[in-house]
Amino acid sequence: MDSKRLFEVIRYYAAGAVNAGFGFGLYVLLVWLGLDRYPAQLLSHVLGVVFNYFTYSRHVFRQAGPAKLRFAASYVVNYGISLATLALASQFIASPYLAGLASIVMTSVINYFVLRHFVFAQAAPTSKPEDGEPLD
Repeated sequence: MDSKRLFEVIRYYAAGAVNAGFGFGLYVLLVWLGLDRYPAQLLSHVLGVVFNYFTYSRHVFRQAGPAKLRFAASYVVNYGISLATLALASQFIASPYLAGLASIVMTSVINYFVLRHFVFAQAAPTSKPEDGEPLD
């Protein structure tokens, strides 16, 4: 893995931690307020998509152009994967909080590859390094 890709992965997981905190925090709040885990996941996922677009497009994949439609489409697929992993995790984990957390962890790796290779694939190289990236 080259240094640019390594910094991109680091930025992805840094933004992902913020995104997960937002999405999972909202999910926990909704479950705590009495909403069932599946509607809570749907609502937190939809609101998280908007939040995530800004963090990923402005912080991680900065060189890519606008990709709102591809991003939304990828998150439809992401939701399906997330829902399936939540259902699977719920078979083994009784707590809806821990099952939700397991679902987030399992889908994050897949999401990076989808965002990198489908959503923000047209990233144009820049002539100068980004903040914190080494010179080649």
